[in-house]
Amino acid sequence: MTLRAGTPRRLLVVAPHPDDEAIGAYAMMTRLRRRGVAVQVVVVTDGAASHPSSVRWPHRKLVAERRRECRRVLRRIGVTAAAVTFLDLPDGQLHLCAAAARRGLARAMGNHGPTLLVSPAHDDDHADHRTVAACVEALRRPGVRTLAYPVWPAGCAVTGAGALFLTGQERLAKRYALRSYRTQTGRITDDPNGFTMTRAQIAAFTGPREVFVERRR
Repeated sequence: MTLRAGTPRRLLVVAPHPDDEAIGAYAMMTRLRRRGVAVQVVVVTDGAASHPSSVRWPHRKLVAERRRECRRVLRRIGVTAAAVTFLDLPDGQLHLCAAAARRGLARAMGNHGPTLLVSPAHDDDHADHRTVAACVEALRRPGVRTLAYPVWPAGCAVTGAGALFLTGQERLAKRYALRSYRTQTGRITDDPNGFTMTRAQIAAFTGPREVFVERRR
């Protein structure tokens, strides 16, 4: 089923970690930005748990670099740094800070008229993603259309989803964007337990469609 995103006044993309916004909604952001829609992104956690044992990339350095990666990727599609908000909550421990996440998301949602809000699926494998989904659900309000995107497991089948079908050029652009998150794609080599996206995961994240499930009351 083809998803009809329309032309809302604003697109608000909620990402649990820096890079989830590109995994879940890169093509959507690109298309709506070209239509003149205001695109805003909220990154909920600081992303520091990806390489906790790295000596070369201690906490503050990793957080700063993950922010830079996110801003660079979004800037290429016309989303300025001023349109990106980092809540800086602890990666991997978000369930302990759900109240703070709700407060930060409530401020970001504000009252901007017709908004399309895109956030993680409630049944995602990652606990931080499920916490963000629950926070968004608790903040639902009139005038906000809410869609959920899957991330983990990569390439999972989603029932009842609508799809944006990507062109070949859009798939290439999205693949380049994901590889631009270099801290997550192999740049950090001194943490044997650190996270690195595999080729198979990148391929799954940059398939021929982005899928979204409509959240209804």
